[in-house]
Amino acid sequence: MLKRFFSYYKPYKRLFLIDFCCAILAAVLELSFPIVVNSVIDSILPSGNWNLILLVSVGLLFLYIINTAMQYIVVFFGHELGVNIETDMRRQLYGHLQKQPFSYYDNQKTGKLMTRLTSDLFEISEVAHHGPEDVFITIITLLGSFLLMLNIHVQLAVATFIMIPFITVALVFFNKRMTKVNTRIFEDLGEFSAGIEASVGGIRVVQAFANEAYEAKRFEGWNQAYRRSKLLFYKMMGISSAYNYFLIRLINLFALFFGAYYTIQGQLSYGEFIGFILLSNIFVRPIEKVNTMIESYPKGIAGFKRFIEELDRVPAIQDNPGALVVSGLKGDIVYDDVSFWYDESKKILDRVNLTIRAGETVAFVGPSGAGKTTLCNLLPRFYEIQEGSITVDGIAIQDMTMHSLRNQIGVVQQDVFLFPGTIRENIAYGKLDATDAEIEQAAQMANLDKVIAEMPKGFDTVIGERGVKLSGGQKQRLSIARMFLKNPPILILDEATSALDTETEQVIQESLDSLSKGRTTMIIAHRLATIKHADRIIVVDEQGISEQGSHSELMAHNGTYRRLYEAQFLTN
Repeated sequence: MLKRFFSYYKPYKRLFLIDFCCAILAAVLELSFPIVVNSVIDSILPSGNWNLILLVSVGLLFLYIINTAMQYIVVFFGHELGVNIETDMRRQLYGHLQKQPFSYYDNQKTGKLMTRLTSDLFEISEVAHHGPEDVFITIITLLGSFLLMLNIHVQLAVATFIMIPFITVALVFFNKRMTKVNTRIFEDLGEFSAGIEASVGGIRVVQAFANEAYEAKRFEGWNQAYRRSKLLFYKMMGISSAYNYFLIRLINLFALFFGAYYTIQGQLSYGEFIGFILLSNIFVRPIEKVNTMIESYPKGIAGFKRFIEELDRVPAIQDNPGALVVSGLKGDIVYDDVSFWYDESKKILDRVNLTIRAGETVAFVGPSGAGKTTLCNLLPRFYEIQEGSITVDGIAIQDMTMHSLRNQIGVVQQDVFLFPGTIRENIAYGKLDATDAEIEQAAQMANLDKVIAEMPKGFDTVIGERGVKLSGGQKQRLSIARMFLKNPPILILDEATSALDTETEQVIQESLDSLSKGRTTMIIAHRLATIKHADRIIVVDEQGISEQGSHSELMAHNGTYRRLYEAQFLTN
């Protein structure tokens, strides 16, 4: 784990060396003050040479100015190093999350992922900045001050140093315990963030059902769990801090007591005694920093463990070696003995065979949960088939890069997702380099231009979180406009007109019919009136594909489709 951690320093070797060297230099210069004081008291002060005292004081001032500059470099450049490493890790983690398939997000909470991208990485950056320099400065300061103390008086130095093993044992013990506690804290924080994200994101549903009290109770549960974890951490930190404080004060007491004894015995001069006391204060400073290390290091270690645990999760769907970058597909699609399941106990699709000709419009109908959406989601590899194969223009979809395959497919999903921002930005998501004219044309084709014209800022109107300022039909049309702009050879329309009123639906349907000409189109629909025009209608039920044919053929067949159609129209 250490090797992987330090690999993130490689791009910033120069910055690390500047920070590290300045930190060491500052620590070494700090050791010079007790030695100078020792000389002033024992050698210069008795002589009464004021000019020499003034010269030494100016020299010390110069050293302090240098040390001040070193402190600035350590603080600023050190934190810059930490932030750079944090940024690289966040970029790597985000890129990794983008590679995960739909099945990964089916089992994840957004709040937990947000925690890993934010607070986890912040704690790691703190360790990345302070970790190496704190360890080395602690070692150098301890060794340097101890050697100088030995030079003054061996027995006194040994008596002062005798507490260090006890502090080292405490550091190892408390670090392990607090790393475990911090792992639990991060888990609780993830649950807390996920709960808040869901509760705040669904505030309209909460208020509509007047369930504020229930949500407040749930929030209190998450809040208290996080509180308990934090209190356990601070309890451990309190014990560690108190233990180290006592040992550190014993070091100071030993230095004072035995130093006074050896001075009275004539084995130490007053200058040596004062110099030794000052060195003992420097000696205990890095030990005092151990408390800070015990607080921050376990957080960073726990965060980094979670970070590499996530990075080591291999995406379930990947490009095959040598996968082709495809473009200009015609859209000849073949499902050959395709089987798929979310849970091995129940197959959603079992040995499905289906051929869709280029330019054909195929509609999928049937009861909810039969696998219509799943059948279409397998084509862009949102999920991976377990058995069989799917080909487009004779090429297996696994032999194409996912990026190029998905560029050839336009998807309008049933659950419309819009990004915070303007109407223009959301339409342009279908083609990031689209011109204003292309965006306006796409909006017109989706019958959205009149709605936009009535808005205060037109295309630059901000639509709010997930398009909250738009009606259901407007959101659906905006999503359709995105697809018009993308203009792919293969279309998947998953209940694309489900949120539209009858009049608007007819207009949109005409546009979709126009767009579908010469393109392979797969339509998932429950409103059967919208798919009568399809070249072929496929009935999907729990047994797989039970019927297929045109609307008139299926009505004449007097099977499942006819029963669904008549039941829907009798209901309406």
